[in-house]
Amino acid sequence: MSLLEVERLSKRFGGVVAVDDCSLSIPKGSIIGLIGPNGSGKTTVFNLITGFIPRDAGDMRFKSRSIAGLGPDRIYGLGIGRTFQLARIFPRLTALENMLVPVRRAGMGGLLARAQWGHEKTRAMAMLEFMDIGSVASMLGGALSYGQRKLLELAAVMMAEPELVLLDEPAGGVNPALLERIADHIRRLNAGGVTFLVVEHNMGFVMNLCTELVVLAQGRVIAGGKPEDVRANPVVLDAYLGA
Repeated sequence: MSLLEVERLSKRFGGVVAVDDCSLSIPKGSIIGLIGPNGSGKTTVFNLITGFIPRDAGDMRFKSRSIAGLGPDRIYGLGIGRTFQLARIFPRLTALENMLVPVRRAGMGGLLARAQWGHEKTRAMAMLEFMDIGSVASMLGGALSYGQRKLLELAAVMMAEPELVLLDEPAGGVNPALLERIADHIRRLNAGGVTFLVVEHNMGFVMNLCTELVVLAQGRVIAGGKPEDVRANPVVLDAYLGA
């Protein structure tokens, strides 16, 4: 069963074709990697799916419902979350306060009630502990290390209980020890029912993490399949070498 269907998606910026007739299917419960050379359109696809930029053509369906034309808040409310290449957190809020922002964004009722806030704070602390950053709950976001910010952003996204999470370069700038922790967190969340679509340049990371890969080049899907098959595909090798 496909959780997300992208059909013939296209986007131009002036005379530049960023995404060109792109189609992909994300099965429920999977971890799919979206890879390709620099400038191949990967982040633009994320921005189109999550409503940050409007599409020129094509359709996107989440749980069989079209989400084309919806803004980010509406899309988040339907059960799609995302992270960014540079972690987006609030530097003047504590890590715990950062965790509560997505709860409000998702439009959950009754959060002004003291008892409800107490429940959400407990849930937020549990997620921080899950991500191994419970010790920084009272620290300001701006005081956290780069790796801690990455973990906090993913933890905050999970507060809205998304069914699908789009990860934009989760391994970028991360040391090998933290990289393995991030991969482990993703696997554990996936085992709990969360589906992931991952944009990443670290080939070792995606090869070990993802069940399948989709390859973009110049905005078009040129290959897809099991990581070992994609790695050996001459079309994929030519795309990377040509870039």
